[in-house]
Order: sequence, then structure tokens, then C-alpha cells
Amino acid sequence: MIRSLLIANRGEIACRIIRTARAMGIRTVAVYSDADASALHVRQADTAVHIGPSPARESYLVGEKIIAAAQATGAEAIHPGYGFLSENADFAEAVIAAGLVWVGPNPDSIRAMGLKDAAKERMIAAGVPVTPGYLGENQDPAHLKAEADKIGYPVLIKAVAGGGGKGMRRVDAPADFADALASCQREAASSFGDDRVLIEKYILSPRHIEVQVFGDTHGNVVHLFERDCSLQRRHQKVIEEAPAPGMDAETREAICAAAVRAAKAVDYVGAGTIEFIADASEGLRADRIWFMEMNTRLQVEHPVTEEITGQDLVEWQLRVASGGALPKRQDELAIRGWAMEARLYAEDPAAGFLPSVGRLERLALGAEWNDDSEDQRVRIETGVEQGDTISSFYDPMIAKLVVHAATRDQAADLLALTCGQVQVWPVRTNANFLMRLLQEPAFLAGGVETGFIAAHADRLATLPGLSPDLDYKIRLWLADASPETKGPAGFRLNAPPMLSRRVFVNGVQHQLDGADGLDQLLALAPAAPMASQFEIMGIHREGADAVIFSEGLASHITLAIRGSGAATTSDGAILAPMPGRVTAVEVAAGDTVTKGQRLVTLEAMKMEHGLTAPFDGTVGELNVAQGDQVSEGTLLAKVEKAE
Repeated sequence: MIRSLLIANRGEIACRIIRTARAMGIRTVAVYSDADASALHVRQADTAVHIGPSPARESYLVGEKIIAAAQATGAEAIHPGYGFLSENADFAEAVIAAGLVWVGPNPDSIRAMGLKDAAKERMIAAGVPVTPGYLGENQDPAHLKAEADKIGYPVLIKAVAGGGGKGMRRVDAPADFADALASCQREAASSFGDDRVLIEKYILSPRHIEVQVFGDTHGNVVHLFERDCSLQRRHQKVIEEAPAPGMDAETREAICAAAVRAAKAVDYVGAGTIEFIADASEGLRADRIWFMEMNTRLQVEHPVTEEITGQDLVEWQLRVASGGALPKRQDELAIRGWAMEARLYAEDPAAGFLPSVGRLERLALGAEWNDDSEDQRVRIETGVEQGDTISSFYDPMIAKLVVHAATRDQAADLLALTCGQVQVWPVRTNANFLMRLLQEPAFLAGGVETGFIAAHADRLATLPGLSPDLDYKIRLWLADASPETKGPAGFRLNAPPMLSRRVFVNGVQHQLDGADGLDQLLALAPAAPMASQFEIMGIHREGADAVIFSEGLASHITLAIRGSGAATTSDGAILAPMPGRVTAVEVAAGDTVTKGQRLVTLEAMKMEHGLTAPFDGTVGELNVAQGDQVSEGTLLAKVEKAE
């Protein structure tokens, strides 16, 4: 058995691996960049080694530094986690050549599945059904467009070396193909160093179904059933569940058997995921499910598989990497109950899901718990604690919120409740968006497709009005904070009416008219709420203001008598919404532009953000060039309104 392990990763997955390794008696070594010097995974590991500056390309993506750290600390093995170097065959070979154990598949398997075109050809040979498309070597734009025309729109352009939703563009009409191809190739070159693409038929009623597979060095391969990852935004998974809703036994047997064939076709060892696309226009059917790609690593969503099978997949990885056989045979694995996972991101849905960075002054994700009598569990996977900082250098995921229950409805209710209890400030999160998504009737009915979020995002991302819960909490705070109602022990029910009930909630004015049953509401509360009781209720004083948590939202509350509504200006200034790198400048100073026309493309938090003209006019200033690094608030350009 491996006795010491270096984790070549960061954040929640590094913490997840450390937890299992510690339970197995394995010494752990963390690596960290400048930005992660005091990160949670560094604090949890037995030893930690600094490997470079904050940008991943200078630290977590430099294999030589990671191998040197393993050798310097006496680590016997390297676990890559997911992302970064986890699917880099050259790095895996270098680890093995250095005399270290690679906790992952052999490099040949990674290469076989790493390029989507070659992987599909291998799958066809293995009898695994694949999506219709173009996999050829000819990358001439005119030829690619001709192939897309032949396949029929809509089509999906995908980076050959892509993954994680990067380097993918849907094209609905021939006229849109050239721009989508250029954008896809630019992102692919930036993310993977390879701008080659393939083209697939875009499925109009798609479900994203994936199967967890596992192999060992003794020739054994098993599956651990399927997951449904159809709830996505911009090809990034948002909510995952296992098993897949609507999956009957016959279809499950067919898709899982195909996944095992796929793994055996590349002599697969370790944890892997076979991803399929299903045409769900007539429900899930075995003859309408096609291979998309294989991820030759542990997946972000692996906890839902662990929850329905009762297995620790990281432990499986470490045992297999140590030369052991798979802990279970296929006939010893079964599905129990239902599991769901929600990805809690540091992002602001109301601002177009822009990443939100900064210090986590307040972070409360709820407690893990397990009720065996009800077969319900809540599991929190995170890489941060209160006081830590969400950096602009890495993925903005704060945590994975995972639940298990006896039924799908119970799991959805439990996960919605868990999301609604999230308290994060001043960093914004998608917790309320997740909660509302989990309560959508169409989701609860199980008929969700990959375009579901895109179709409902505007409504779900819009900040809701004052909910009864938030209204109630604001009134409690007002009664406690207002001098005319506050006595020596707190607010008093027989106090005279407050002089003003106008408040700003996140900069928007609200009028709390008259008594509105305030006395009755207060009668339901403790007679004198102390700070600890407000803390439990999610009411936090911020000087003369307050931050109140309700249904996953953090609301900043200001008394109207002290302030005014935050005015917005429309002077045409285009400011960087976050730190990032300018990847494209679409205009020149003096150009005439129309409202909505893209001016500058900014890459930040591993995503491209197009900044557009707010109205028709002329580019009066242009202060950046392609390749520039900019900080938040930088004036990138200015548009002068047309007369």
C-alpha cells in the first residue's frame, strides 16, 4: 500500500483526497502557489511545498516542480485530482519515469481518449455507438463549414483536446459558423494549446448521461452505474444526480455495458467516466444514446456515485494504484436511494453570472449530518473556510453540496433546503439560483434537458422581491435597530410606530407600509433577540446597516433615511468587471458601433466574457490591446452616444 501521497491539485478535491488518505493512514503532501499559501488544503496536509506564482501555468501546471516536490518530501505517489495535469499523458509518463506511482490510468489510455476524434474512431471499432459528425484532419474553415452543412444544423463545434465545457460552440445557422469557429479555436488554443476541432450533430432534446467505470491491473473492469448531468450552463455542469431519472433497467444495462466495453478497449485502469449524449425526445432509449467522450480521471461529481453505492472512489483509486484488485465485483454493487450534488459557485447570477472574488467575511454552508432512520445525509465538500479568499486565478467553486435520500423528490427537497441555508458575504453566490432551480416543476418531473437552464436562466437569475422570510427578518432588524422601538433589553412590542419603514435592499428601495402586522410578527419572535439569536436567524449587523441571509441570498439592508438609491450612469464607459486578460479587441478608436456589438473580449476565471456597446455611437477611447492584463474597474473603452 502507498504510504505517502502528493496531491497535485488544490481546493476541495485536494481536501477530499487528503481526508481519505488520512483515514487509510497515508501521509499527505500538498503543493501550493503564492495565492494558496494559507489555503485549506495546505493547512490540512501533513507537509506542503511551494511550487510557484499564482497563475496555474507557473505553478499547478508545471509538472517538473510537482515531481521535484514529491521527491524532496519522500512521497511515493502522485494523485492529480481533476483538472490541471490530471489528463496529461506526458506528465503521467514523467511521474512513472521518476520512479513514482501515478494514481491514474496508464499514459497510453489517456492518449487514446484524450483526442476526441481518435477516441470516437476507437469506440466505433469497439462497438460503442457514437454521435454522427466530422472527425477528419482537414481543418480548413471552408471544409469544416461544408462538413457542418452536410451534417445539418444545429451542429456543435468541439475542441479536439477539449474538456470541462471549454472550446465548445453551438451553431444554429450557416451564417453563424465562421464566427463560432474562430471563437472556439481561439479558446481551444488558449486553454489546451491545440486549436483543432471536430463537428457533431447537435441533439435537440439532449440529456447528458455518464457512467462511472473502474479498472484494475488484474484485468477487471466494473461500472458503478450512471449519473445524470443534464443541468448545465454554458456546458458547465450545475446539478448532478444519480441514478438518472427515467432510466429503466433495460436501458441502464445497455449503456453501462457500452461503458465497460469502452474502458476495456483502452485497457483502462483506475477511475474513469464514459460520457454519453441521449436524445430524450421519446424518453431514455438504448438506441438513442451515443458516446461523446471519456474523462480519464476522477470527476467533480463523483460524490453522487459514492452516495448511491456506499463506496469511497478515492480509496478505490489508491488501492488500485498500489496494485490491488477492485474492492467489489460487479454483482456486489447496487444502487441504493438517490443522490444529488449542487455546485456552489462564487458568481452573481443577477449580473450575468460574472465571477465574484474577494475575502469570505462570512461563510456558513451548514453542517454535514446523517440520519440513518430516514436514510438521509448531507455532505459538504469544500476547499475554503470563513476568512479565506476566492481568487481570480482559479475556478470559482466554493463547495459541492451533496445529499442522499430514499427518493428523488426527497433528495431534491433536501438539496434545495441545503442551498437555501447557505450564508456567504460579501462574495456573491448562486445559492438562491440553485434553490429555485431545484424547485422548478419541470426539474421535479424529471424531464430536464441540457438547454433547461439557458431557457429559464433569466427568470431564475433575477433577484426575487422581498420574500415573506426576508420581509420578516428586515422587520425584526428594524425593530431592534430603531431608537424609537429599542429599549434596554431590545425591541418592545408596545413601542410607538417606527418613523420610517423605507429601506434599501441591495440598493433597491422598498416601502414597509404601516404596521402591516408587525406586532403579530414580532410576537412570534423572542421578546429580546440577542446577537446569538440574530446569528442563528441569519441577521448580521454591519455597523448601522445589516446583512440578512434568506433563501441562499445575502441582502445588504440600509435605512432609507440615511442614504439614497444607487444611481447608475450610462456614459458609455466600458469597465473591466473583474481582473483578467484581454483576448480580443474587436474595434478601433473612431469606429462606429451599434448597441450590443462586441468591443472587447476578456478572459477571466477560465471563461470568455464579451463586453459590448451600451448604445449606438462611436468608439471615443480604446485603452487596451490584445494580451493586456487588466484589473477590475479598468477603463477599457468608451463609447460616445450617436447624436
